Amino acid sequence: MTMFRTVSRAAAALAIAVSMAFASSAAQAKDIVDIAAGDKRFTTLVAAVKAAGLVDTLKGKGPFTVFAPTNDAFAALPKGTVEALLKPENKGKLTDILLYHVDDRLLLSKHLPERTIVLRPIKKAFKLCVTRSGKSVTIGDSTPKAAMVVIADIHASNGVIHVVDKVLLPSAVRCKH
Repeated sequence: MTMFRTVSRAAAALAIAVSMAFASSAAQAKDIVDIAAGDKRFTTLVAAVKAAGLVDTLKGKGPFTVFAPTNDAFAALPKGTVEALLKPENKGKLTDILLYHVDDRLLLSKHLPERTIVLRPIKKAFKLCVTRSGKSVTIGDSTPKAAMVVIADIHASNGVIHVVDKVLLPSAVRCKH
């Protein structure tokens, strides 16, 4: 009987440990907004998401792929652009720009083909030109300079974040890159 009790207690302890591990990992799973809000490289992006009223959208079930510009990417815009976009009267334009950075699918970098493809982000009237060459991924928009994915595949509970070095500007035109 003693051996049976020892095995039973060990099994019970193991079951408790496994269930606690699953509960802990589920509690630690952060969504796209939580990850961005917890990273000082995205303070401007988070402020813009809040100003555009997109927090609940990006905390939604997903899946989402977000091409997330860093603070430096926002700082590279012409002087006064960010401040102007954050004003309530420019909410529509800000929303369009932010949704241009979001696809409603889970797009991991390793699943992108080794060529240029055209993606239609959530704002379907616009196009993104995504090129993968080896481990390098670039994203073309309406401007002559492509964005570089500087960190790929930050997994979230509702999708994935790819950190980009440029704010993407909406375009309905053909890919230039």
